[in-house]
Amino acid sequence: MSMEVQAAIPLAMHDVRPEDIAAVVEVLQSDRLSLGPKSAAFERALADAVGVQHSVAVNSGTSALQLLIRAFEIGPGDEVITTPFSFIASTNCILLERATPVFVDIEPETLCIDVREVERAITPRTKAILAVDAFGHPARLPALEEIARAHGLRLIEDSAESLGSSLEGRKCGSFGDAGIFGFYPNKQITTGEGGAIVTDDGDLAQLCRSMADQGRGDGGWLNHVRLGYNFRIDEMSAALGLSQLGRLEEIVEARARVAGLYEDALGGLPDVVLPRVARDVRMSWFVYVARLADRFTREDRDRVLARLREANIGCRDYFTPIHLQPYIVDALHTRRGQFPVTERVCDRTVALPFYPQMAEREVARVADALAKAVAR
Repeated sequence: MSMEVQAAIPLAMHDVRPEDIAAVVEVLQSDRLSLGPKSAAFERALADAVGVQHSVAVNSGTSALQLLIRAFEIGPGDEVITTPFSFIASTNCILLERATPVFVDIEPETLCIDVREVERAITPRTKAILAVDAFGHPARLPALEEIARAHGLRLIEDSAESLGSSLEGRKCGSFGDAGIFGFYPNKQITTGEGGAIVTDDGDLAQLCRSMADQGRGDGGWLNHVRLGYNFRIDEMSAALGLSQLGRLEEIVEARARVAGLYEDALGGLPDVVLPRVARDVRMSWFVYVARLADRFTREDRDRVLARLREANIGCRDYFTPIHLQPYIVDALHTRRGQFPVTERVCDRTVALPFYPQMAEREVARVADALAKAVAR
């Protein structure tokens, strides 16, 4: 007798509702598909949500990061201190402008950049600190602001994963010289593809807006005052983002509900380390990433992932350390053993299915499958 195959539980799922679709259709039926009122309205709403003066919507969080690196005139010979525990974009943006990323290790609790290591890594060539809010948890941004001020450095907050999070009552994205967000479908809100810069610096916002629009100035459509890119967001994407942003608080609460279900379901497993949230943080959960205990190896973790997939449950390791990515090893001559906390964490991560619509029975099924996979 064949065993019944259970329905797949995906790793992530976007939450697009009829009102979101209607907002996009409205744009498609209009006479403006780019550079229109929805983009401007989305920018205003996002700035208000973060508590800053300016927002520049672009086609991806990666583009937002690259615009900031260029705007701060960071280039060949300059160093940017950042974390190896991140999606590759937070390093690519530095390399694309021919500057040098300088990695420092992370804190085992928050998985964010270790402030003590940042100060030790500063050299005369350091121009900026690029801190990443890992999985929605803010880095120790007030301390990083103090270090940046003391050394005359720029501070960029990569808040791509933390829309809706706050630290000490201050919204993520509002720290440092500027922050960025990404709106890929697995993020808190989505524009399909898209991102944004957020800042209180009007001159910086104007410069980034010009560079994102082929370097145009105020002299008309064919007036180009600087080297630029085509990083604009389109009206359909902006309309989707604006519609979703209107229910950001509901989305954050729904994701927190799922995280709470996981904590209840997995809290008794001795070999599984659950994500922690600092007391002064209001967490907007991007993903739910558990870890195996230190006694397990990377090969053990990979077997656990394979068993979860056999049970039709979406999962993956999250992340591969940036300093061990093949092209980074070739370019920067990095190697295993340089950042032990990052490597220890990455070798044991298990990203579990996570999206706001998850039902309690689905969380229970994932937890049961994980417990069996770890026990084996």
